[in-house]
Amino acid sequence: MRALILGAAAGGGFPQWNSNAPGCRRARRGDPLAPARTQASVAVSADGEHWFLLNASPDLRQQIEANASLHPRHGLRSSPIAGVVLNGGDVDAIAGLLNLRERTAFGLYATAKVHAVLAANPIFNVLAPDVVARCRLPLHEATELCLPDGRGSGLHAELFAVPGKVPLYLEGQDAPKQVTGEETVGIHIRDGRSELYFIPGCAAMTDALAQRLRGADLVLFDGTLYRDDEMIRAGTGSKTGLRMGHMSLSGEDGTLAAFSSLEVRRKVLVHINNSNPVLLADSPERAEVEAAGWEVGYDGMMLL
Repeated sequence: MRALILGAAAGGGFPQWNSNAPGCRRARRGDPLAPARTQASVAVSADGEHWFLLNASPDLRQQIEANASLHPRHGLRSSPIAGVVLNGGDVDAIAGLLNLRERTAFGLYATAKVHAVLAANPIFNVLAPDVVARCRLPLHEATELCLPDGRGSGLHAELFAVPGKVPLYLEGQDAPKQVTGEETVGIHIRDGRSELYFIPGCAAMTDALAQRLRGADLVLFDGTLYRDDEMIRAGTGSKTGLRMGHMSLSGEDGTLAAFSSLEVRRKVLVHINNSNPVLLADSPERAEVEAAGWEVGYDGMMLL
């Protein structure tokens, strides 16, 4: 299997369009220690010819142009993108689907609840149902991803629930602060030789999730915030990371502590918010996560 990070930043990217924070200013200046990143998505392939996207970020068109593996190769119109697997219905996971509207066939894989979110918004009808196959994946059941002509791709995907939250635009006044179900899932991809876990959003490490990830070869995990109150301290937001459905890297309940005994072979942070100092290669927070065995994901990072 081949796997490539298309984007490693959280919603808004890095630099975020309306942020004048120090890190974003450094990224805009082209500081090599603060390289820009687009919004989180990963591409995987069993054969190097047909690719499946894990989430369709708002930056998808830019990501396609930046990676030759995703360029058209045959005829006047074609694409090596065979499908998209969604981990939820947040804007930064689904907005990029609108870039794929020019009637090229691919499969769209998600839970029933996420498909219902798409079906309820008529703008996604630009993905014509006679061209883009809607594939509902039940939780905890490995399914082979198919090429547009129906042949098996050699990649198997399993979706599994992780603690998270409903998308912000679907929240009501009485919306629960945290849910565990089809709203937010992790994605396990394998091809018989290698595997990866893609979990860009996770509010807590549960016993079941820890058991699943123990000894895994490769985990791409939620790196949104370094501290739970990071955005409040910086004056850029009013919510904690937990309220937004994300674990923080630091603290006794944070990601570094949660993974310390799981013996994961390779750990990579993705979905990193522009406020997170680990984006800065010269920060003490970057040194701390690297000392704990983590890599900070970046656009174009080849994983397998």
